[in-house]
Amino acid sequence: MDNQLPTKTLKLRIRDKHSNFLLAQSKEVNLVWNYVNDLSMQILKREQRFCSAYDLSKYTAGAKKAGLSLHSQTVQAIGDEFVTRRKQFKKVKLKWRKSGGSKRSLGWIPFKSSAIRYKNGQVFYCGKAIGLWDSYGLSKYQLGTGSFSEDSRGRWYLNVTVKVNQKTESGGQLTGVDLGCKEAATASDGSQVHGRRYRALEQKLALAQRARNKYRIKNIHAKIKNQRKDDLHKFSSALVKRSGAIFVGNVSPTGMAKTKNAKSSLDAGWGILKSMLEYKCRWADVVFGEVNEAYTTQTCSC
Repeated sequence: MDNQLPTKTLKLRIRDKHSNFLLAQSKEVNLVWNYVNDLSMQILKREQRFCSAYDLSKYTAGAKKAGLSLHSQTVQAIGDEFVTRRKQFKKVKLKWRKSGGSKRSLGWIPFKSSAIRYKNGQVFYCGKAIGLWDSYGLSKYQLGTGSFSEDSRGRWYLNVTVKVNQKTESGGQLTGVDLGCKEAATASDGSQVHGRRYRALEQKLALAQRARNKYRIKNIHAKIKNQRKDDLHKFSSALVKRSGAIFVGNVSPTGMAKTKNAKSSLDAGWGILKSMLEYKCRWADVVFGEVNEAYTTQTCSC
């Protein structure tokens, strides 16, 4: 019965005192990732075939004996993720993960469900108790696969999948959503989500950039991102609750980024809004679709 329940990903902030441990683990993850990336390319050249996750697990078995402190389930999860992303992006070789320098890859530690457990407000991973701010009450859930991830400010988060009971709260109205630059999105019922979060803090950001205050720059960017995400979450959730079907224009954010409206289109967060509406509609059994906006503003000459 549990297998039929929908899956949801929970994101929880980890206490900063564990950053050094997680950072050291992430460097070993980068080492394994680069190894399987190079190994997959060598086998492709030699045998003219792509490695599966099962093939890679044979080569990465016994990582503990090689001096790595990673959990064996994490090593397997790295191989699984590598194969998944290689297929997704249709690449024979993916980018290397860098552990240092100005272009350092943000920390990432994947794991499988058997590698982690929750007890008394802490998660246990690799024999270490990791404290976090449990805003969801993890004791109510059975933890699945997930990862530890780092943001640009050096803060770490636990991302874990759980099975939850589906709650359908949807109305019956048909709603169309028009994506724009001045207003990020306008629904057919008159509700709007205001964009231009970047513009509101642009002067403060420019001042911090001229002062070369990297800490301040990261904080301002994070504030813009969080404000935009909060606006889009509130707008999309309210829209799904009162709609039976939602249709959005198929405007391409990447295409608009090449025009003179690039700053406004990227600040609006259209791609994020579409993703939110899509998974929230699927969650609430609401119809979601994209419509072709070509020639919709053309006026008939007759």
